[in-house]
Amino acid sequence: MDAIGAGKLAVITGGASGIGLAAAQRFAAEGMTICLLDWSDSVAEAARALGPDAAGFKVDVSDRAAVEALAADIHARLGPPSVLMNNAGVGRGGDAFAAPADWARVLGVNLLGVLHGVQAFVPAMVASDAAGLVINTGSKQGITQPPGDTAYNVSKSGVKALTEGLAHTLREQTHGRVSAHLLIPGFTYTGITQGHVSGKPPAAWTSEQVVDFMMESLARDDFYILCPDNDVTRAMDEKRIAWMAGDIIENRPALSRWHPDWKQRFEAYMQGE
Repeated sequence: MDAIGAGKLAVITGGASGIGLAAAQRFAAEGMTICLLDWSDSVAEAARALGPDAAGFKVDVSDRAAVEALAADIHARLGPPSVLMNNAGVGRGGDAFAAPADWARVLGVNLLGVLHGVQAFVPAMVASDAAGLVINTGSKQGITQPPGDTAYNVSKSGVKALTEGLAHTLREQTHGRVSAHLLIPGFTYTGITQGHVSGKPPAAWTSEQVVDFMMESLARDDFYILCPDNDVTRAMDEKRIAWMAGDIIENRPALSRWHPDWKQRFEAYMQGE
């Protein structure tokens, strides 16, 4: 991981808390200069806690002009990042009939925010002669599509497709010097989770556990950083993902895993029957 090291720059969106802050702490421990981007007022305090080589910037990543202006300012002062982590995210968008404003908020932050980060920061990484990492935070919900928060699922499906396409483009343009990676957390106790539960559930990983797994995966040059948690193993994730692909191949009903005519068959499949 030549992109990670003392004196190099890491830019992290959604960096004031959760996985973003845990990643920032890990990169700061490696001696990197840190730029935290977040729409929370706490971003400045989070940066101060990281030390003198960190700065916090309040920005809404769904605002393309604001992200572009901030990227230009950071570049002018510090040069291009070696690590860009597009991690900002929100939930609770709702189902297909939810309010347009809720859909706009979730897509604006979760999907367009990643696109804005990529387009504002990555061209300078490509133009440099240095190693670079782009890490985009997706979600298992963008792959397995559990019913409920369809807006969130759509946004994270988009992040998966965007990151896959970005990885190909970077491979063609830089021959691996700058690479893209899709972080796919499992159940993680973050700010989004805290809005639904009181206290860390036993099944959930901490943000620090996710970042530890992410660093191990990056060391292997994994593209898909598919994290387990305290309840769901890698083998379980693989079977769930394969079942979702089978919906298309076998022409099952949409989201057959939750369909009353297929639910028992899915459960038997997961048990190896």
